[in-house]
Amino acid sequence: MSDKPTNEDFLRQADPMRRELLAHCYRMMGSVHDAEDLVQETYLRAWRAYDGFEGRSSLRTWLYRIATTTCLTALESRGRRPLPTGLGAPSSDATGPLVQDTEVPWLEPVPDALAGASADDPAAIVTSRESIRLALIAALQHLPPRQRAVLILRDVLRWKAAEVAEAVGLSTAAVNSILQRARAQLNEVSPSMDDPVEPLDEEQKAQLDRYVAAFENYDIDSLVDLFTKDAIWEMPPFVGWYQGPESIVELIKRQCPAKHHGELKLVPIAANGQSAFAMYFRENGVYRQFSIMVVTLSGGRVRHVGMFFEEKLFETFGLPSTLEASATK
Repeated sequence: MSDKPTNEDFLRQADPMRRELLAHCYRMMGSVHDAEDLVQETYLRAWRAYDGFEGRSSLRTWLYRIATTTCLTALESRGRRPLPTGLGAPSSDATGPLVQDTEVPWLEPVPDALAGASADDPAAIVTSRESIRLALIAALQHLPPRQRAVLILRDVLRWKAAEVAEAVGLSTAAVNSILQRARAQLNEVSPSMDDPVEPLDEEQKAQLDRYVAAFENYDIDSLVDLFTKDAIWEMPPFVGWYQGPESIVELIKRQCPAKHHGELKLVPIAANGQSAFAMYFRENGVYRQFSIMVVTLSGGRVRHVGMFFEEKLFETFGLPSTLEASATK
């Protein structure tokens, strides 16, 4: 009987790695939809080449090499995915008109259910949450693709320099040089890769409850006390971004279609290892999908809010497009 590996062997062994490979492709691409497509391509390439897999490395390492190469190839024809703050424009006037740019390939949030670690591995969960933080994914977009790949493989996956060199087709010396430059650039725009992501404490949970209540009760003025002094609010595909509690509150008052108690509904979700909400807006007795909101806390206050208005994200998060108003009371 032949010991040659079969494609059935590949599918059985490789399928449990799909979630972590999607997280890897998401870090590279900044788009959950691109990541899903590239994971599919990775599995197709690996399935076709599996007969030639000699086992000199683990199957996991082999798959990550294929996924990295697949992402680098895709990035040759695609620009980076920024948030509005990544475009370098100054904070916008909250009283001015909103400017939308649908041509920019904006950064997307990712559901924890797709890219998070398995619930039976607490250590992996912590690592996963830290490595898909919205601020980190946005910062990675500032790096050229090969720098991005090297930094992710070395600092997230903890590969050896020689392993990274083989994966990206460079010398070990070149990998070490690229890594040094990537770390320096990343540290200018992002929290450290080693900053821990702690579970919410009771004060933070209470603060989030007040935050939700302020929107659902349309008590917008109370939001001023819930933001840090340098808090940032951004909402792709709108190019403006807004800084400071007063500016953010003024923006909400002027631009949010809700004006009364009960017109907004916030449903807790999990995105990018952070607190997040699906926001619905009530029209004609029905709550309709409005935006996905990812919230970053600093101490007991909100430091950053990313509002994402891409409609297909609700489907990505497994959320209904509408909620019956009577069912949310």
